[in-house]
Parts: sequence; C-alpha cells; structure tokens
Amino acid sequence: MADPYSTLGVSRSASEKDIKSAYRTLAKKLHPDRNKDNPQATERFGKVTQAYDLLSDKDKRAQFDRGEIDADGNPTSPFGHGGFGGGYGGGPRPGGPGGPGGGYASRGQQGFGGNAEEMDLSGLFEGLFGRGGNPRGGGPSGMGGNMGGGQQGFRRPPPPPQKGADIRYKLAVPFVDAATGAKQRITLNDGKTIDLSLPEGVEDGTTMRLKGKGQPGPRQNGDGIVVVDIQPHAFFYRDGNDVRLDLPISLDEAVNGAKVKVPTVDGAVMLTVAAGSSSGKVLRLKGKGFKAKGGKRGDQLVTLEIHLPDDVSELSEKLKGWSDSDNHRENMGG
Repeated sequence: MADPYSTLGVSRSASEKDIKSAYRTLAKKLHPDRNKDNPQATERFGKVTQAYDLLSDKDKRAQFDRGEIDADGNPTSPFGHGGFGGGYGGGPRPGGPGGPGGGYASRGQQGFGGNAEEMDLSGLFEGLFGRGGNPRGGGPSGMGGNMGGGQQGFRRPPPPPQKGADIRYKLAVPFVDAATGAKQRITLNDGKTIDLSLPEGVEDGTTMRLKGKGQPGPRQNGDGIVVVDIQPHAFFYRDGNDVRLDLPISLDEAVNGAKVKVPTVDGAVMLTVAAGSSSGKVLRLKGKGFKAKGGKRGDQLVTLEIHLPDDVSELSEKLKGWSDSDNHRENMGG
C-alpha cells in the first residue's frame, strides 16, 4: 500500500482534524454509492479508508512514523527498530531463543516499546552458590541476608494464567445503522454468530465486552472485545450527536421557496425551503441524529447549497438589465 499520508493528501505533521477533514472530503467523492460505474474510484475509496484507519489510531500512527509497522499495519521486522535496548541490540538474551527460558523478552503489552520483563534467576544462583546460598555475598541463610530458610528469598516463577486470552473483533457498522441503533450480527472465532445491540452514544472506537467469548483457559474463558468502526456515508456526516447534510437546491427553489424531499437516517421527509433562502442557510430536523447516552437523539442539520444549471444562457438573458443592489460584502470591507 502507498504511504497513507500521500493517500490522504496530507503532510506527516498533519493534525487529527486535518486527517479527518481530508478523509471526509475524499470519502464523499469516492464512495461506491456515488461511483457505481467506476471501479477505480471504489478501489481508491478502499485505500483511502485503510489509510485513515491507520492514521486515526494514535498508537498505529506513532508506530508507522517510527518505522515499526508498514502502511498495511504489519511489523516491518521481528523487533521493530533498535532491537530490545539496554545493550542487547536485538539479539538473543536471557529468556529469548538460545537463552534460558525460550521466547524473547517482552517489551510491554504491544510486544515492543516497554521495559523488558524481569527473569527468574533462582536457577542460576543455585548453580553459583549451592542450594541456600546467598547471591548478595552473605553465604548460606542466616549469614548476612534475609534468606529466611534456604530458597525463601528467591522469587518463584509466576503461576500460569487462569483465564484465557481475550479476542479482539473489528465490527464495521454502516453509518445509518449506527445513528438508528440497528442490531449488528457478528461472527465469533468459533464460527458462531450473535446479534449485538449498539450502546447509546456509540462512536468510532467504542468497545463492547462479550464475557467468555475469548480463548479457553484453565479456570475460565477470556472475553471477546468488539471495537466499533463506523463506516462513512455518501452524503451524511457526523457532528457530535447531530447528522449533517449538504442539500443541493435550484435557484428557483431558493428564490421562490419550495417543498423538497430530503433524506434522513430514518428515511426521506419533506422540508420547506423559505422563499429568498441563501446558500449556507441551515435548517434543523429535530430528533434525526445519533442517540446520546440517556436516550436523547441529536438533530439533522441541513445546509442549503444553491446550484446553477450547467447552461446559464437562458438565465443570463432573463437577468439582463437587473443587478442586486445589496452589498453582501459590506462586513468584509468590500
């Protein structure tokens, strides 16, 4: 995949707001609903969405900027850049392949980027000092150390985990479904499917925990962690709990007023455009937005956009000898 910054057309120093704005512009232009006869646009839409998924995730973006993952989110090398640190330079170390314990030392929850886990050195000290010996130089227990009876001073290896590992699922939710709270079907790791109810106030990145739907463990199963990914829409976009829509109207509808059909997440409704409406005027449809925590829904905000016909010759002929006497740029010093 190409560089995600280039795909979205932003610089590497772009802010989260710049990245979101660039993605929204491209998504509206390339959305498959608007390009049903243009497979190239659909393909590019997928690449733009993938680039946004990476750059909108702070952790993934930081990893990409450091060269630890590529544009597809895959590790660039087994150990990222710079090895393990602490003088090991990325080679085997105690606890890694070729060293005691097998497996590489962990660097935090992500596998890289934290402090290496401590090792259990009791077996090594036993070989150097004999059973009950004190690695601090105090000799056997009771000779200068707090051994308290042979092996009691040494840290025992941790017990095995009693709970299975969690499994993360990415749930792609259509924009309209997210706004209306429609149930979503998800297929679990074991092949079973369940229907999920989206929580009130759902957003991109909202997580839902499914108890016991993870990996099996000695005592109990892990959990399923579902991460919501709200898909972009061809003409709706979100503003908090409100839904926004840029609505094209004709010049005669703006001048004379009209009743026009307007799409909403709940279905189309008729909207009254007052005579003399200007581009940029915002009309509000109550309760047609996302459901907030507590159950109250946001609104749909409709911004009017006056569109002139492709051929304006007839309109120009009708306007001969007429000009608008209002100074619309007066407040701008014009």
